[in-house]
Amino acid sequence: MNPGRKIVAASAVVALAATGCSSGAEDSAPKAKMAGDKVIISVMSPADADTNLDTNAVTKVLSDKFKIQFQSTTMDGGPAKEKRQISLASNDYPDLFLLIPWVDGFTKAEVQKLGKQGVAVPLDDLIKENAPNIQKALDGNPTLKAMSVAPDGHIYALPQWADCFHCTYPDKLWMNSAWLKKLGLQMPKTPEELRTVLKAFKTRDPNGNGKADEIPMTTDVGDSSLIAYLMGAFAFDPVGSNNGIRSLLQLNGDKVETPVDKPAWRAGLQYINSLYKDGLIDPASFTQNAEALQAIGNNPKAVQIGSAPVLWPGIFVQLGSKDGRDKQYDPAPPLTGPDGTSFTGYNNPTSTGYTFMLTNKSSTEARVAAIKMLDYIYTDEGQLNTWGGAENVGWTKPAAGDLALDPAVTPMYKPKPGADVPKNTGWGSLAQYNNTLAFRNAQVVPQDIYAESGLERRLYQASKLYEPHVDKAKVYPDASIWGDPAVAAELATLKTNLDSYVTQGELAFITGSKNIDTDWDSWVGGLDGVGMKRYLDLNQQAYDRYKSGK
Repeated sequence: MNPGRKIVAASAVVALAATGCSSGAEDSAPKAKMAGDKVIISVMSPADADTNLDTNAVTKVLSDKFKIQFQSTTMDGGPAKEKRQISLASNDYPDLFLLIPWVDGFTKAEVQKLGKQGVAVPLDDLIKENAPNIQKALDGNPTLKAMSVAPDGHIYALPQWADCFHCTYPDKLWMNSAWLKKLGLQMPKTPEELRTVLKAFKTRDPNGNGKADEIPMTTDVGDSSLIAYLMGAFAFDPVGSNNGIRSLLQLNGDKVETPVDKPAWRAGLQYINSLYKDGLIDPASFTQNAEALQAIGNNPKAVQIGSAPVLWPGIFVQLGSKDGRDKQYDPAPPLTGPDGTSFTGYNNPTSTGYTFMLTNKSSTEARVAAIKMLDYIYTDEGQLNTWGGAENVGWTKPAAGDLALDPAVTPMYKPKPGADVPKNTGWGSLAQYNNTLAFRNAQVVPQDIYAESGLERRLYQASKLYEPHVDKAKVYPDASIWGDPAVAAELATLKTNLDSYVTQGELAFITGSKNIDTDWDSWVGGLDGVGMKRYLDLNQQAYDRYKSGK
């Protein structure tokens, strides 16, 4: 069957299923809301300015036999979360929350609270009876199952699963290799080699305009992996599961520790401070936003950026630039420190918020229709037709000679360039529920990694440099661990206070407002003053429960 037609068939199956079947979650379900002969599902979801979910092409196809009524929020996480919280507090919430993890996913604490209150409907029986593809994914992916099943044995909400290979290794450094070549330098492999390169960028006029306007290293606050990349030559810097906020936890065997109070962390900060004192790190890195960084990267008068520690080049330079400057940047491998230390961060799974939650406002018919709809999205064809858009609109079938992202696999689909895809034709990130590595790696990507359409291969190849530098034994499995609901609020407060203390302290040591030689011991002592010992104890307890299977 053609995938474009199959989505229509799937919606018909959903509608038929919704009209007369049982589920374990129907006991106190309200009466179905109808629009003619269509079951109504009210849904709250984020949407960008170019997307109208009510008129979206995917919504129209899925609404062939049942009607989805959207309450759209925004892609700005703050206002989106506020609208969601207001709906819950006012008892005016929808049948279904269908969210995006990096915009406004529910936390584990919220899922447990709403499940205990009866607001979130248990999904386990609904899945067993109506969703074989979801059940297969849960049974075949231990991490997804651990993330999904709450401590009381119920599934109150589902997370997405998006195997973004390049996102798994976020602590990259993009180096201006055209400048390296012009100056006769090699890609740096150690902290001191990096210092030599950055000094040359600063003093030897690699952009050739006769001005000392080169910036050896710069980034922006929201996208920065500056500390993480440089710290990797001295200590393991855990990524964690919160976008933009690093974890404070690492494992030493089965002991939960923090790296930020260790001598190796101090050595890393001393090195970063030495680069800063030499004028090799842009002071604006710690204050400027993404727009300001782009303005530097795209300065029409001259190429100014020597290196940028961010996830991918498009953060600091316009891809497809007329002068080709975006092609100048290549990944620098993780640095190897004086004692052989060479770590990089590990971010997997990359989606940790909970995004599919049925509420007690939904009818039995709406629940079954919604879970059937999600079950279709869990198939490869469902992914293509909801995430990417219909065949020949958002993607095409591979042609002879096309190469998959992973050259070892058979290509499955060829995404159309974003500029060629009409607006409002797909659900995009709303539908990334079973975006497995196998699915992602089966997309056709041109072999020219510097072409805009070859970006995914460029990032794939870059990530291969970082992959061997991960020590998974040190990674605290935060995504799989459910904390004690009784201390969830305390944990959240401790994390907020500690994040602030550590971030401010690191910045002070790097910029020199604190002297790392004379102030380090008192700063480390201050960690317990903001709750580090208690924070580690609570996370140790949660980890021990996880390890014991309780």
